[in-house]
Amino acid sequence: MTEPTTDTAGQSGDAATARAALEALRAEIAKAVVGQDPAVTGLVVALLCRGHVLLEGVPGVAKTLLVRALASALELDTKRVQFTPDLMPSDVTGSLVYDTRTAEFSFQPGPVFTNLLLADEINRTPPKTQSSLLEAMEERQVTVDGTPRPLPEPFLVAATQNPVEYEGTYPLPEAQLDRFLLKLTIPLPSRQDEIDVLTRHASGFDPRDLRAAGVRPVAGPADLAAARAAVAGTTVSPEITAYVVDICRATRESPSLTLGVSPRGATALLATSRAWAWLTGRDYVIPDDVKALALPTLRHRVQLRPEAEMEGVSADSVINAVLAHVPVPR
Repeated sequence: MTEPTTDTAGQSGDAATARAALEALRAEIAKAVVGQDPAVTGLVVALLCRGHVLLEGVPGVAKTLLVRALASALELDTKRVQFTPDLMPSDVTGSLVYDTRTAEFSFQPGPVFTNLLLADEINRTPPKTQSSLLEAMEERQVTVDGTPRPLPEPFLVAATQNPVEYEGTYPLPEAQLDRFLLKLTIPLPSRQDEIDVLTRHASGFDPRDLRAAGVRPVAGPADLAAARAAVAGTTVSPEITAYVVDICRATRESPSLTLGVSPRGATALLATSRAWAWLTGRDYVIPDDVKALALPTLRHRVQLRPEAEMEGVSADSVINAVLAHVPVPR
């Protein structure tokens, strides 16, 4: 994803105000996190689409700090769950607790009842606990003892995983991976960015105290609601719809893949492309919007053949090859 440019032609005052507020997020989060603008933009796209994000990166690249800074700049409630092998589903969703004073069971909400849930190292917990998030992510509710309990709005799960450490981990099942709207890779910083990080720490920066770092709320739920309404009005031509379908169908025919992108993935790519178009200042989608969001939207929805993986083929390289071969509408 490249940096958005602003062209407010044809946009309402509320939409323009909401866009300006969301664009201010990057500058605000940059007070705490250095050099992660694409990841910030991806999180904003997910919020606009009411989707969830899988963050992949080695330890120490500020994945947790990024989510905390986003929540602080949006004035949203956030909770963090460290996923471990002994974590139970009720530790995430909540459970019924017996009250000796009333001789009745009452519901004790779990950490999932928040706006931004940071599921840290989600692949370190068994599938049973991983799946406890499925209902929350898809239905935005939690059912305990047969009673559905709605989650706050907005609600976003930002799950992290380490791409290089596999011992003691449980790979996410395809059904759960498909529930994540985006998979964002958090790279190691450039040399200059790393110098900037160390300079901040030498000057007294404390990542546990974002207020002291100067991070202030610059947007809120009202801005998100106005932005979502504007995104819903973004025009998609029949040619763009066909382009999205052709890209996804081409992945199903790739000899390097055992699993291509499903129709749900095609719907996700259309949604993220609309959000990106609106963020860049347009009320219509162009092919470049689809290309910009294809990798983060599709990379976790395909499955490589073992022989292709052994030859060094990656999901990103397959998707890039598909983008290079599918005709672009004029």
